[in-house]
This record gives sequence, C-alpha cells and structure tokens, in this order.
Amino acid sequence: MASKKGLSHPGQRPPTRAAGGRWLAPQSKSFALPQPSLQRKAQSNPIDGPQLAWQRTLVAKGCGPLARKHLRFQALSKSLPLLHCIVLDTSGSMRQDGRLALAKGFAARLIEVAARAGDDVALLSFGGRGVELLMPPGPARASGVMHVRQCGGGGGTPLAQALLVAQALLNKSQSAALWLLTDGRTLEQPIAVKGVAHTVIVDFDDPKRGLGRCAALAKRWGAEHRLAPF
Repeated sequence: MASKKGLSHPGQRPPTRAAGGRWLAPQSKSFALPQPSLQRKAQSNPIDGPQLAWQRTLVAKGCGPLARKHLRFQALSKSLPLLHCIVLDTSGSMRQDGRLALAKGFAARLIEVAARAGDDVALLSFGGRGVELLMPPGPARASGVMHVRQCGGGGGTPLAQALLVAQALLNKSQSAALWLLTDGRTLEQPIAVKGVAHTVIVDFDDPKRGLGRCAALAKRWGAEHRLAPF
C-alpha cells in the first residue's frame, strides 16, 4: 500500500499510523494562537525599583532649583505573559487513524509558537495512566516539545479529572488560555474551567464519522471550537 504524505503537503491526510511514536506537526497556516489582544493581556505588574516621573517632578519643582523633595516616582509595569495550558487526550480512541500523532504535533507547534511570543506553557495528558503533568507552568521553550514526543497512548478518558488539575494550575495564573486537544469520545460531561481568558477545543474526531461531542462541549462552555487540521 502506498504511503501517504505528511502534513507538509496541503490537502493530504496524515499517515494513519505513527510508526515508532512519531508525531506530526500541523501546517502553520492552520495554526493560530488566540486573538492578539489575548496573547499579551496588558496588566499592571510592578517590578523591582521605581521609575522617576519626570513630568510630575518638574511640576513639583516649579521655577526653583531641583531638590530631593521635588522628586516624584512611579512603579514600572510590564505586560504579563499568557499561560497556555495544553490538555492532551492520549486515550485509546486517539490512537486510531493517527489522531494522537496529529494532536502531539499540534501541541508541539503550540509550544514553539508560544515560545516565540514569550508566553508560558503548561502541559497535561490524560489517558490510561490517569492525568500526568508533563510540563508545570513556566516560560515556553522550544525544547519542551520533547515532553510531547514521549507521550504514549491507550486506556480510558479521564477528562473531568484532567480539567480539575488544569483548574488548580490556572487558579494561580492572572492571564491564561486553555487548549483541550481531544476527539471528545467520552460520556463525561465536565464543567468548563473558570477564570481563563480564552478556551479552545481542538476537535480530533473522525471528520467523516465524528460524534460531534467536541462541538457540543464547546457550545455548552461558550468556548471556541476548531477542527483539527487533518
């Protein structure tokens, strides 16, 4: 049987099996972080050392010589990085038709893009081994894709438990986005993760014989629903 081409060829489906644990990177055109306004949510974040407020200082000085009592200061501030919390479904159903390989490639690409944006990343997987925290929240690094490559697959789909863990991580973040990478093949009906700036459900179900559960979950949560780039 002739082998199928990878995702670097637009319009082609990925291989139905990822031999040797290979992961497949999605096309860059089909990949996008949340809207720019959410990528860098500007919030006041004082850092060490005040900054001299020249305008207020000159007003206080008036026409006389500058003295220490005239000095006015303001706190420095910077934009907080957005935390991208990636929740990756590694259950048995994701092993069919190369779904897991494709999802791992999407997660790897997300980490790389977040690293270039100066954002933070956390990575969770859920499947037969339960919920695993593969990358705790921290600055995104391109080397983080190694954690994605090492993900195995199989077993059940503890989605609700994974979201509880994600919620605990995101409770400590001031600006975050949740990425749920799944085929939605579970009977669980978990509640949405709260306190996030944006939630994206990336649907890896069979595009021809899908159950529509990811779309239904996104509608119930008020989240963005994206079809995986098959």
